[in-house]
Amino acid sequence: MDFRHACKLFDETRKIPDETMRYILEAGRKSPSSFGQEGWKFLVITNEALKAKLRPACWDQVQITSCSHLVVILSAIEDLRPGSGTPAKRFGRRPLPPERIEAYIELYGNFLADTFSTDEKTYAWGARQCYIALANMMTAAAYEGIDSCPIEGMEKGKVEEILQLDTSKYQVAVLVPFGYRVNPQSEQVRRPFEEVVEFID
Repeated sequence: MDFRHACKLFDETRKIPDETMRYILEAGRKSPSSFGQEGWKFLVITNEALKAKLRPACWDQVQITSCSHLVVILSAIEDLRPGSGTPAKRFGRRPLPPERIEAYIELYGNFLADTFSTDEKTYAWGARQCYIALANMMTAAAYEGIDSCPIEGMEKGKVEEILQLDTSKYQVAVLVPFGYRVNPQSEQVRRPFEEVVEFID
């Protein structure tokens, strides 16, 4: 965690090995999610022309084009809803009797009934799960000496249009470029441990 920082400029001449990038993506894939629904998808972009097209929609941030791999984390919309049949499939991956699976689906649907009432609410809930995967990928990258920078600064609709997404199925939660730093890391600034952590006996 001392190595990881929001890298603002990557070395365009260095590319992350495929095996290392897969390790980072696996950390995201294996991340926990609410109800185990894994409501995400990762688009891994190495195409330089596409990165260049995305950059203006991402506040012209140089990380978008200088990185080795740009990962766009998408939040599922339709697949999260009980009516899609996907939650039942996900619950059904475990050796549970049918009545238990039905009970889980009922609990899931009732607990999140308001959440699933609009795409906006579904997206807000789904995107929170995506951030768990995001954090794990960035930490896995740091472990391997790879830099990253989470990016929310973007025109979401334009990014989705460029990527030709069906936003009833998936929407952009966050972008994260990966690569190797050019400049030395600045001093890490964080609040003191005692200010952040409170122990309750």
